Amino acid sequence: MDAEGIRELFADILPVRVRRLFGGLGVYDGETIFALVFKGDIYLKISPATLERFVAAGCRPFTYEARSRERALGYWSLPDAALDDLDTLRIWTDLAREAARQKASRLKLRGSRLRAPLR
Repeated sequence: MDAEGIRELFADILPVRVRRLFGGLGVYDGETIFALVFKGDIYLKISPATLERFVAAGCRPFTYEARSRERALGYWSLPDAALDDLDTLRIWTDLAREAARQKASRLKLRGSRLRAPLR
C-alpha cells in the first residue's frame, strides 16, 4: 500500500501524515507515529495493555533482522477485518494511537528529568 492509499484508508477516521521510514512508511497522528507500513502490510503500535487483543485477533508482530538476530518492535499487524469495516478500523486505530501517545509521554518524561551538573 502506498502513501496515498494509507491516507485514503484513514481519511474517515483522522487526517494522517505519511513519511518514508526504514524502507517502509510511518503513519503519524500529528507528530506521533502510530503505524508502520512495510511490504504492503500495516502494523499498529501496541502497549502492554493491548497486546492480548492483538494476539487474540491473530495479528503478528513486526520483526526485522539485525546483527544476525530477529528483533521485534512494539508494532503488530492490523487485523484483516479492519480493512473491510470502518468501525473495526476505527477501534484498532484508536488503540494504536493511545499506545503511541502513552509511549511518547513516557519518552518526554524521561528526557525532561533534571540531571546533576557535570563536575
